[in-house]
Amino acid sequence: MTDTVLYEEMRPETFRARIAEAPIAYLPLGTLEWHGEHLPLGSDGLQSQGFFIELARQAGGIVLPMLFLGPDQSKIVNGKEFYGMDWTTKSQDGELTQLDGSAYWANDVLFENILKAVLKQLRRAGFRIVVGHGHGPSTRVFQTNIEQWGKEFDLELFVCWRENEEDGLGIQTDHAAANETSLVMALRPELVKMDNLSPDPDDWPLAVGGQDPRTHASAQVGHQAIEIQGQRMAGILTDALTKLDNDS
Repeated sequence: MTDTVLYEEMRPETFRARIAEAPIAYLPLGTLEWHGEHLPLGSDGLQSQGFFIELARQAGGIVLPMLFLGPDQSKIVNGKEFYGMDWTTKSQDGELTQLDGSAYWANDVLFENILKAVLKQLRRAGFRIVVGHGHGPSTRVFQTNIEQWGKEFDLELFVCWRENEEDGLGIQTDHAAANETSLVMALRPELVKMDNLSPDPDDWPLAVGGQDPRTHASAQVGHQAIEIQGQRMAGILTDALTKLDNDS
């Protein structure tokens, strides 16, 4: 296989070679969203794209550019819209607070139409399998429509979550807590600044959901999750390719 796995960096001959080897597209479902004071705003897409790069090197296929628009819970209060982790914040007077840097929200209908347009174009380009993963609400929309869109676009569709993610070794199973922090530590350590979090264990990091990243996150845990889930997904995709070959 060729070394290049990023779609946007490929010349046509590279694209033809990789899609002939494995017609798999990887779609990083990102956001520009608050992920604590310690992680970059683009953490969702950086994690999924980074994981997909490793997976494409194992299983073949091509990694698409990351999306940054995505759905999430939303609420309008006094004419102002709040979404995602804004809901977890309140000022001293009890008002919701808009988290700095979040700029990603799209309603479910718009997001579904974006995904359908992407899938239609990928099938037209020759892909037979698409793996979508990243931002939790975006991934859930993708996962919910797997059967319907698979039939509509004649594609095999997958996400990377397992039935049981309680071991902390999944791919993006919390919000800026131990799992996501470990993954960013493993994939882009230069972007993590743990010193931005208070050392006081009773001072919980703002809008972080999951196990405490200060005590449970590490690059080692991130690399372990990437290795375990990479092997698991590579097996799933190899089986899917074999099925496609047998059905053709």
